[in-house]
Amino acid sequence: MNTTTQSLGSRTLIALALASAALLAAAASADEGLVQPGDMRSGALLLRTTEAGRYLEAPRLKTDVSITVTGTIARARITQAFENPSDQWVEGVYVFPLPPDAGVDTLRMQVGDRFLEGEVKERAQARQIYERAAAEGKKATLVEQQRPNVFTNSVANIDPHGTVIVQIEYQHVVRLDGAQLSLRVPLVVAPRYANGDVGDRAAIRTAVADPKLGKRNPVTLSVTLRAGVPLAGIASAYHTVEVERPNATSATVTLLGDAPADCDFLLNWTLAPSAVPQATVFREAIGDETYYLALIVPAAGSAGRKPLPREAIFVIDNSGSMAGESMRQAKAALSFALRSLGPSDSFNVIRFDDKFETLFASAVPADRANLATAERFVERIEADGGTEILPALRAALADATPNDDSRLRQVVLLTDGAVGNEDQLLDEIGRSLGRSRLFTIGIGSAPNSYLMEHVARLGRGTFTHVGSQQEVGLRVRELLAKLESPVLTDLVATNDADLEIWPNPVPDLYAGEPIVLTAVSSAGGGTLQLHGRVGAKPWSAALDLASAVAGPGVEKLWAREKIGALEEWRYRGAAQSDVDAEVLKVALRHHLVSRLSSLVAIDVTPSRPRSESLFSSDVPTNLPDGWDFGKVLGGEAPRAAFESAWLAKLAAVEGPRGADPGKPGLELPQTDLGTDRQILLGALLLATGIALARVRRAAPRPC
Repeated sequence: MNTTTQSLGSRTLIALALASAALLAAAASADEGLVQPGDMRSGALLLRTTEAGRYLEAPRLKTDVSITVTGTIARARITQAFENPSDQWVEGVYVFPLPPDAGVDTLRMQVGDRFLEGEVKERAQARQIYERAAAEGKKATLVEQQRPNVFTNSVANIDPHGTVIVQIEYQHVVRLDGAQLSLRVPLVVAPRYANGDVGDRAAIRTAVADPKLGKRNPVTLSVTLRAGVPLAGIASAYHTVEVERPNATSATVTLLGDAPADCDFLLNWTLAPSAVPQATVFREAIGDETYYLALIVPAAGSAGRKPLPREAIFVIDNSGSMAGESMRQAKAALSFALRSLGPSDSFNVIRFDDKFETLFASAVPADRANLATAERFVERIEADGGTEILPALRAALADATPNDDSRLRQVVLLTDGAVGNEDQLLDEIGRSLGRSRLFTIGIGSAPNSYLMEHVARLGRGTFTHVGSQQEVGLRVRELLAKLESPVLTDLVATNDADLEIWPNPVPDLYAGEPIVLTAVSSAGGGTLQLHGRVGAKPWSAALDLASAVAGPGVEKLWAREKIGALEEWRYRGAAQSDVDAEVLKVALRHHLVSRLSSLVAIDVTPSRPRSESLFSSDVPTNLPDGWDFGKVLGGEAPRAAFESAWLAKLAAVEGPRGADPGKPGLELPQTDLGTDRQILLGALLLATGIALARVRRAAPRPC
């Protein structure tokens, strides 16, 4: 065979392989809408079928949020409508975020004109009750905590073309910083990076809708403020709102229009200077016990001292989830912080994605040359890769001079916290913190607030959020002011009324931040005393509990605070079994959702005939505003056909009405003649043709 014939044969083989692969791929896509989750990067709502790994789209969702803030206590009600536009009985599974300290205590379900109240059960028991009811054709709903700030709501047996309305309620304490109070309402769960060490990756995996196909999950939201003292100003950070002021001490804030759930809602309001409380105590009596919530604001400049020089270690996240606006915010914040360093300070910079890089071998003086090197390093950073915080955190906490008390060692972490291994990170802080203080800057429209707050709390530092490029200067200045302010340390709470106080121990505090304590006593009254140090000077405060004012929800807040403190015992060496027993006991007694307890509501009357199958689906969330879809999830957006006319596709592939109800999914017609194997064969033929062509080209020419 001559060279021309060999080349022609190779080209023919390649052409045949290409044609085979194209024809087989076309045949594989003939079932419009049948996709694999890993391939369909649109995050479309997926409905499981009886063909393993192949899915169809399923229900839609609407959400209404109503919040009342009394003083500093927020009570929220979230109402969700699960709609089923199909001819099938379906189960909707929706992932939703809440504030990290939220106490979820109420679940209601409306079925027609009937209202069902949920009960708190041990988690495994609640899941069994739910699954049994679902299998029996009863309407059921289940709220489970996947993380302290990430919950799932499952609703079984939604009628064909029917709607089930589910309502949950929770409460938490709004954030007070100086004269400003802040209410953050998380509206989207950001996709979490989960490496092989995260055991519950499936539970925190979130279906994400491709932004090219439009926003989903419209939200209506209103907030009623009852400050009790004059309000100086009200502002929404990221959304357009309408504000009504019936009087000087209250207001109603309403989100204009239906907003897509792709960005946290942040409302800030400022108290008139004379109205800023130095100490506030709320109480709630339940049975023979009285619960207290105390907020104490140390006076500004109560014991000033010259700040010590700092050793500042900046750790910046440049993983794929930070791509776009978040990366710009983080780089701007880090540059701002670098410029704030003084000549007596030292510093280092660590960047991480799935690997980490340290700028200098150790902390270096903050002189002009070193800062210029750092600025160039920061400028070159680009977002890509996975989010492996742990190795970078270990490097940042490694302290070469652990006994040096001549300077403050401060680690500043800039990240969106979009990871699933929170426990590993908190464990590392518990082991390795030493003399360091950990500060967090939450970046982006939907940061993992639970991780941000708990890293700062365990790290004896503080945290701040940067939600837009315009906020960078303001938020970083606020944080830097706290880094330089005297720290209120070694806090101890004592009392003469046999109080059980949480958190315990009391964390360190920074200028403008309040001490927030919850307590319970069966005696009533008494005095709560606090002792600590500002610098080297003693500090103390005393509160008369008899002067506490009524505050609904304080009991739940105390229980949620205790659960949070108990969970942190794990990072201080407590046995897991002891922690679990105490957490479950508190959650069941106080009717709260926790890691070990869930809310379940069942309609005792079956609605789905046993002959009809139940199909499960995940309701997709939006990608957080400012995130780069390609960097986070990779791949190209699918064809719009995957998002349209799904009812017709469903009718085309569903099995007969008499299908075996034990099969978990839509019955597909048996027309696939080994498509996957044929595609693989075509790909192998293509690869073989290319390889042969390269061999022919590489062969020496005959003389």
